[in-house]
Parts: sequence; structure tokens; C-alpha cells
Amino acid sequence: MHIPFIDLKAQYKSIKPEMDAAISEIIENSSFVQGDAVKGFEEAYAQAIGVNHCVAVANGTDALVVSLKALGIGIGDEVIVPANSFIATSEAVTLVGAKVVFVDSHPDTYSINTEKIEEKINAKTKAIIVVHLYGIPSDMDSVMEIAEKNNLFVIEDAAQAHLAEYKTTNGKWKKVGSFGDLATFSFYPGKNLGAYGDAGAILTNNEELARKTRMYANHGRISKYDHEFEGINSRMDGIQGAVLGVKLKYLKAWTQKRRKAADYYISRLQSINDIKIPIINENYRPVWHLFVIRTDKRDELLNYLKNKGISVGIHYPIALPNLKAYKYLNHLLSDFPVANSYQGKILSLPIFPEITKEQQDYIIDAIYEFFNK
Repeated sequence: MHIPFIDLKAQYKSIKPEMDAAISEIIENSSFVQGDAVKGFEEAYAQAIGVNHCVAVANGTDALVVSLKALGIGIGDEVIVPANSFIATSEAVTLVGAKVVFVDSHPDTYSINTEKIEEKINAKTKAIIVVHLYGIPSDMDSVMEIAEKNNLFVIEDAAQAHLAEYKTTNGKWKKVGSFGDLATFSFYPGKNLGAYGDAGAILTNNEELARKTRMYANHGRISKYDHEFEGINSRMDGIQGAVLGVKLKYLKAWTQKRRKAADYYISRLQSINDIKIPIINENYRPVWHLFVIRTDKRDELLNYLKNKGISVGIHYPIALPNLKAYKYLNHLLSDFPVANSYQGKILSLPIFPEITKEQQDYIIDAIYEFFNK
């Protein structure tokens, strides 16, 4: 049996008539950059997350850069970033001229360890970028408390966490992306809500920040030739807006299927002592962009599963502080013990809405076979 890591063809086939019609309408109307489809998606996505404003941009990395620029962060400033994430989170900080300051991972959730944040804060610190990694919410009560105490901005990098929810200390469930000053989302094709190319968005409840981000992403203008400042060109294509508008209607149902698949993995894998399955706080409702396990025999298991026709991944094989791109920061392995320990143990199993119980059983049985050899 061959099992893909994600099956975008199956997803397309399930909504083919509606998707083809939406794309055809864009082509028929020649509405290729921004336009009504993008505007409609912005309004629908803001409502889905529970915020006032959504600004569609070209990709998730631009969403981070534009957000930092809108907050006035630049040369001489420092921004706190988790040690385990995709490089987009940290490179956005450097791209605006600020210094990235890494904080180690939480041993259970892989996200930033909020107990380690304050020791990295100084007079130059301007913001915390918190990543809801793998679709699992971060500890937002703690993050917001630290930010308020130290007068810091909060950017939520929710690139993997569309519709994930967090229960606040007052007992209210809120979507991630609705806590910080700004939140960024990626709609890269493989994401839970994926476009048919690159696309991203910035969400906020702050009207002035919404105005600034929209202007900066459109050459510093609101009207065609009225540029208040220099910006960049980061606009969502009309086709991507149409694609996302169609998919958004199915996202809730797809998310429930991901959760069901994750629950099945957990129920069957928890008896294997040689692997660590995700530990989920009862105040978190993950959306399972990735299902990540840990094992000391990661590389051997990876090869065994691949030989069985099972596509697996590693997210991420090198902790951010260990990348050559950040060699100049002179970090030691001992600076980030959790992230450094986990980078050689984590393995992502296939998970997507269309995955079948038969496919999951094949994967799980193969894992049992490996450890029983």
C-alpha cells in the first residue's frame, strides 16, 4: 500500500465542480489580483476566526514581515521567537532589521516555553512571536500576561493552526489568531486551509493596524497612485481568493476529520513505550496540521515506514538556532536543550481529512512491527 503524506488530489475531487466554477469565474472576469473574490474571503475568514479585520497578502512569510513593519519594529529592536519553527518565523524579524532572540520549546507541546520568555526580555525587546506549532495552540494566557507586564506586542504565527481553539482562564473558548495585536496565517497548498499556490493573511482587531498592513502590502497606498509611504507588493491573487473562499466552507468538517484521525492514532499508539505521542492540554483544541511522535529510533523507523510505502516527514530536522543562517549568534547546544534534543527524535505521520481507517491501521501496524522486531 502507498500512503501519501497528504492527499490534495482527493480533496480537489471532493469539491471539483464548485472549485472549477469558482476559478472559471475569475478567469472569465479577468479579476486576477485582489478583487471581489479576495474581498469576500477576507470578510469570511475574519468572521471564522472571530476578529474584525483580515488583510489578504501574497504568502505567510510576507504576513509576518508586514506585521512587524506595521508595529514599527526595526533596527535596534529585538523580537522573541520559538526555537522550533519554520525559518519564516525568524527570518521575518531579520528582514525588518531587528534581532531574533530564541526561546526553547515546551517539553510537551513543542511550542515556546512560556516559563523561559521573561529571562530573554530586556529594554530592546519589542514583541513576542508565538507559533501555534503543528496546529496545537500555545499557552496564550501566559503569553498575553507576559506581554502586558512588559509592554510588548504579540504576533501569533498561526500558519499551521486554522480554527484551532484555546480556552482562556475565564472559561471562554477562542480561536487562535484572535489574541495578539496581529496574527498571521499561511495558505500554502499543504496547509489545513490551502490555496492553489502561495497566499497568506494578517488578522487583527485593531483598525489602525489593519489600515497600515493593507497599505504596506500594497506599495504604501490606499488609492492607486496616492502613496503615503514606501511598502511592498504583497497582494493575494484573485484565483487564490476564489479557491480559499470555496475551501473555507468545508474547513470545519475537514478539521473534525483530522481530529478523529488524531484520536485514532493516539488510542492505538499510546501503548508503545518506545514512542511519545502528543500530550494535549484539556484547554487546547488542536487542528492537527501535523501529527508528530518522538522516538530515539527515529531514523530507523522513518526508513522502515518509507520502505512500506508510507510517506512521513520531519518538522523540523534542525532547530532554528542550529541553522547555518544563525551561526553568527554563537549559540551552544546547551542553550536550547529541549529543541536540540527533539530535533533528532520527531517524526510526522500522515494525517489529512481524507485518510481512511484502513490507511491508518496500515501505518500503525507497521510501527508495531518495527518495535516488535
